[in-house]
Amino acid sequence: MQAAGKLMKVFVTRRIPQEGMKILSAAGVCEVNLWDSDEPVQRAELLKGVQGAHGLLCLLSDKIDVEVLDAAGPNLKVISTLSVGFDHLALDEIKKRGIRVGYTPDVLTDATAELTVALLLATARRLPEGVEEVKNGGWSSWKPLWLCGYGLSGSTVGVIGLGRIGMAIARRLMPFGVKRLLYSGRTAKADAAELNGEFVPLDTLVSESDFIVVSCSLTPGTQGMCDKAFFSKMKNTAVFINSSRGAVVNQEDLYEALKSGQIAAAGLDVTTPEPLPTNHPLLTLKNCVVLPHIGSATYTTRGIMAALSARNLLGGLQGTEMPSELTF
Repeated sequence: MQAAGKLMKVFVTRRIPQEGMKILSAAGVCEVNLWDSDEPVQRAELLKGVQGAHGLLCLLSDKIDVEVLDAAGPNLKVISTLSVGFDHLALDEIKKRGIRVGYTPDVLTDATAELTVALLLATARRLPEGVEEVKNGGWSSWKPLWLCGYGLSGSTVGVIGLGRIGMAIARRLMPFGVKRLLYSGRTAKADAAELNGEFVPLDTLVSESDFIVVSCSLTPGTQGMCDKAFFSKMKNTAVFINSSRGAVVNQEDLYEALKSGQIAAAGLDVTTPEPLPTNHPLLTLKNCVVLPHIGSATYTTRGIMAALSARNLLGGLQGTEMPSELTF
């Protein structure tokens, strides 16, 4: 146990919403060292900041590996990440050292699902192109096929990974008049029955869907899953959407599929790397909509995420229950 009256040291790797900082301040059990910037902490500053820390509150962009854990030393008892994803954490090494991990699932489900639907509609109905045409004077007389896209009514939607977020996306898409919902993943989902979802092999989903939404976790099995072979099985009128992890997609293969007309369009909220370089080939294509990983970017959601990550951190520091502890 910590000696009475002695504050535990905590390093926070970024300026986070005040909802989280207020909880840490009010608890009175920790001394917070904050990297007070909206930009990612530099590696050298991260290694310096974690020295002797009992707790670490980090973001998805912070690589927490053996070097960071060694720099922190034996005091480190909890890592709280302000994210639902945890592929930036060296979990095997963290487990060896008996360090607890908190994360923020569920709270960003609705916001991410909303953004995914918005991205799908913007991509399929060519909204960014339309806005640009208004601005650059391309809007002239009405033309029968000008800026035509693809509608959801009567379509087949395929969701790869029908977990919390995948299911929330599907629930929002079905009222648009979607005819069939296909999904693939490790196992069939009982929840899918409410939407008449059909559990099918990945190849079936890819070849029969008009819209493909990737909402799976990044694992060795899903890394690079959406590649040349994947895109070659899609309809040439199909729209591809990814709001999961950038590394699920082979971006060179996606570029070729879009440029050649193998598929109709793509919308991405995640890329490799992030941020995507401004000279990346995907950004030269009109039929590719790229967003800067803003799936959970509502004021309410980010505030809730910050509060949850703070409570997870305090639970780990005090040896009590964490609201959202990762079991691994």
